[in-house]
Amino acid sequence: MSDRPFDPRDLLTRLFRRAVAVADPMQVVPAHLPDRPAGRLVVIGAGKASARMAEAVESALGPCEGLVITRYGYGRPTRGIEIVEAAHPVPDQAGVAATARMLDLVAGLEADDTVLALILGGGSALLCAPADGLSLEDKRAVNAALLASGAPIGAMNVVRKHLSRVKGGQLAAACYPARLVSLLISDVPGDDPAEIASGPTMGDRSTPRDALEILARHDVDLPEAVCRVLGAGSGFVAPEDPRLARAETRIVAAPSQSLGAAVDEARRHGIDVRILGDAIEGEARAVAAEQAQMAMALRAEARDRGTPILLLSGGECTVTRRGDGVGGPNAKFVLAAALALNGAPDIDVLACDTDGVDGAAEVAGAYAGPDSLAVARASLLSIPKWRSTTTMPTGFSRPSTARS
Repeated sequence: MSDRPFDPRDLLTRLFRRAVAVADPMQVVPAHLPDRPAGRLVVIGAGKASARMAEAVESALGPCEGLVITRYGYGRPTRGIEIVEAAHPVPDQAGVAATARMLDLVAGLEADDTVLALILGGGSALLCAPADGLSLEDKRAVNAALLASGAPIGAMNVVRKHLSRVKGGQLAAACYPARLVSLLISDVPGDDPAEIASGPTMGDRSTPRDALEILARHDVDLPEAVCRVLGAGSGFVAPEDPRLARAETRIVAAPSQSLGAAVDEARRHGIDVRILGDAIEGEARAVAAEQAQMAMALRAEARDRGTPILLLSGGECTVTRRGDGVGGPNAKFVLAAALALNGAPDIDVLACDTDGVDGAAEVAGAYAGPDSLAVARASLLSIPKWRSTTTMPTGFSRPSTARS
């Protein structure tokens, strides 16, 4: 905000790319790798960038044995680790089959073996083993309803854990008595390892009752089989379970690191950075409106001082879906901010995911400048429709997908 000695869109895109770069598995994984064990080293993993993490492992250790599940189109070249692609954010049979093979791979390991688990965002959908008594369709129905409900990621993960045979520490238990080293890239507010990909290698204290309360609070319709499974309890693993005694966890990248890199890059350009936090949560529309008001309040200060001001934040916003739309929380954030700003000069907005996926869309997020709303209005699209869906209208740019 202020007189513009640079192109705001180019600068914001540069900051985003810098934030992505510091979370690149090729940069962050090698320093955290364990030594090769006396026995077998088996690499497993799940997440949108798990194939990139596997590639980083082999760049440091050479060809390895293992199996990693990633999103369709996100495979990477590896020499020993098998990369399997499956559906995200709603699981499919490919994910179920790959998860079953992963469990078979770690079964029967011995105490001198080591399992290296690569866990990050997207793993909740990709690592899919429905609890006994549930079908894949039951899991898909609950997952889709949760995604549309506006429930925060932590609440969704509680439900997922109790409908699974692999989440909530159950994957770690399956690896015992081998040593287990989990390398995590955080995508959750607060960086709680138990929340990343629903904590497949972390013990958990939530209960089936907690899951039922979350589903009721967000008015999620349940298949009968889900009610039966939650009523009967689940196979989650408590943190003190002896099968977790040989498990250790290392967070190799987190939102705070990406924000820090963006801050450094912005300050190199003489920008006054105001950090709002790295664990922002809430409905994207409400968070955007609040931050738009902050930007409006600071516009005069930026103009008077002749110094651009950057409001920078990270976290996990949600969207309550109404109708069919393109994009996710980032697109909704930018749209809501543009509507709140109503063409105010000298204020630009960018919201993106460092993993390159905004909701279920093949875009990282969106950008809007002072003229974006006018361009969208000129296209004769309905503003009330934009307000009630996640559709990204004409005039709002889509930054390139960035796959870390």
